[in-house]
This record gives sequence, structure tokens and C-alpha cells, in this order.
Amino acid sequence: MSTTRADRLTWTRNDALVAVGATAVDLTGFAFDTQFEDAPLGVTTGALVVAAGLALVARRRHPVATLAVVLLLGVVVNVVTSVSPHFGLAPSVALYSVAVARGPAVVAVAALLTAPLSSLGQGGLPFDSGYGVLANVAATLLVVVTGLLVKRWQRETEANRILLADRAVAEERRRIARELHDIVAHHITTMQLMAGGARANLAHDPEAAREALVTLEGSGRLALGEMRQLLDVLRAGEEPETAPPAPQPGAGDLDRIITESRLAGMETEFTVRGPVRPLPPTVGLTVFRVVQEALTNARKHAGDARAHVRLTYRPDEVTVEVSDDGPGSGSGTAPERPPGRGGYGLIGMRERVALQGGTLEAAPLDAGGFRVEARLPVPSGAGTADGEESPR
Repeated sequence: MSTTRADRLTWTRNDALVAVGATAVDLTGFAFDTQFEDAPLGVTTGALVVAAGLALVARRRHPVATLAVVLLLGVVVNVVTSVSPHFGLAPSVALYSVAVARGPAVVAVAALLTAPLSSLGQGGLPFDSGYGVLANVAATLLVVVTGLLVKRWQRETEANRILLADRAVAEERRRIARELHDIVAHHITTMQLMAGGARANLAHDPEAAREALVTLEGSGRLALGEMRQLLDVLRAGEEPETAPPAPQPGAGDLDRIITESRLAGMETEFTVRGPVRPLPPTVGLTVFRVVQEALTNARKHAGDARAHVRLTYRPDEVTVEVSDDGPGSGSGTAPERPPGRGGYGLIGMRERVALQGGTLEAAPLDAGGFRVEARLPVPSGAGTADGEESPR
């Protein structure tokens, strides 16, 4: 897996902005303080203040080391410069980072060391034991409490996100179970009709009875496979629900989804490649749902940009790819697609494809836009029909 430039860096743009901001604030504070003391800020002191601020770029990866460097440089500044008691922004940010990233023991030690070290050398004394120490202790406690509260909020947010993702997976599994139930019921009904027809024609039309039995055998094989998948879903702990009587769509119904996408304002191209052949009902349903969800996401995040749907039949698998050109390729505008692995629609698609033994890839394109590709295995015994690449 290739790594991005952001992954290779040990700091981010936000870290750099925080470091520059803290440096500017501390430099300004030291400059005013030394002016009041009739001792202009020297080059050495300014360089130390800048170094302490710039050390914050490493606060996410190495928070404890960053705090140690900031405190050490702060002690040197306090010793070589006569300044009034203060608690700078750089140590505040460094201590906050430790409180958010580390455990209670490390945070307690960091807080116990920060308050006295920040007071060392302030006010022109080896150690200010007056109000300056009390102010630094209060500032240290305020920063630590803020960091701990933020840390708790982050944990609750992450737990809530995981809970929502689990609910999305559970809902998708319930939906799959209902759809598989419909497919199995359809096959069993077909088997019942074929069995009745074979019995009725057995005496006077053996050939018709034989064809009915062949159809009955194929339907039984498919129904058994779908029933096994249904049981796999139900074993995951989901409760079966009453299934709707409406027939489930398949790959043959993609034209309807493409038409709906075009009517919604998105220019959508549909291409079928390879020799077209019948797909198992669950595979066809998965293809339909992947295209439906991907086009919905494309309209949501890419506005009226162009979308491309490609359905490819291969000897042992079927591949469906949905891509869009991204915001700005059409005449309208749309909000930028949020970063990350995707929303709960992608989670549902991934779960659905995985239950079919396939794989799903979803990622932004280098040239802009987004791409979703699902690869689904197809039994080698499936029938085929002549077909060529046909853009629509």
C-alpha cells in the first residue's frame, strides 16, 4: 500500500499553524515584557523562544519529549532574561498535548514538573516562591483539566461513531436477510410449480416433464445456495423480519438506476463489457445495490458532475465500477467529499459484497472525483450469452 506525503511527515499543517501561532504570541509577550524592564529582547532569547515554539510541531507524535524540550528552553530563557512571572503559550500547548495523549500517571508527573520548572528563574530570582508560582500552578491545573475533558469527549465521540457503524452493518444485514428470503421464496415457488407441471405431464408428455425436472433441479441448487447465505447472515445474531412481497432487482435492472440518475441531473454513462450471462440472484442484487448506493453518493458529493458505470463480465467473476469526475466537472457545485474511509453507505456496501465472497474498493481519484469498484465471484457453471462492449 502506497503512503501519502501526509503519512510520511511527522507533523501536519495544523501542527505547523499551532507552532507558528504559539511562537508569535510568546515572542510578542516577551518583547513587551522586556521593554517594560528596559532590557530589549536579545537575539539569543528570541531564538530560544522561537525554538520552543517550533518544537510543538512534534507534539502529536512525541508529546512528552516535546514538553521536556519546551520546559528546558523556557528555563534557559528565564535564567538569561529578566522577565516577570508568566506561563507561556508554548508550555500550555505542550502540556495539553500530553494530557490528551497519555495516561493519568504520565499526566500527573508532567503537571508536577511543569509548574515549578515554569517558575524557575522568573522575576530575576532563582525560584519565585510568591504569587508567580501560584499563578503557574493554577495555569497548569487549568490546562490539564481542559486536556482531560477533551480526551474524554474524544473517547465518547469515537465510541458513538463505532456504535453508529455497527448499527449500519446490522441494518444492512437485516436488509440482506429480507432480500435473500425473497429470493429463496421465489425459487421454492418455482420448484413447486415445476414439480406440479412435471407430475401432470409425466404420463402423456415425458419430454415436457423432463424439462420441468431439469428446471426444478437448477432452482433447487440455487435455492440451497441462497439458503446457506441466509443462514450465515442469521447466525450473526440478527433477527429475521417479515419480507416484502416485491421482487428483488438484479443486474438487468441497472438501466432503471441509470435513467433515474440522468433524470436527477447527473450525466451518467453506462457500459457493459464481456459476454453477458445470467447471474445468481444474490450476485445480481449486490451489483444493483452497489450501483444504486454509489450513484447516490456521487449525486450527494459531486453535484451534477459526470458519472461512469462499467459492468464487466469475466469467466469467473463480475466487476462493477462506478466513478465520478468530482465537483466542478459539471455546471454545478457540490460540497467537498469528506475525508476518511467513507460513510455508513460504504460500510453497508462493503458488508454486502463481503457476504458474496467479493471485495470492494472505494477511494478518491488522483485527478479528482471518487471511484467504487466491486468484484464478485460468479459460479463457472452460469450460462452465457453473446455480448460485446456496449456504451449506453
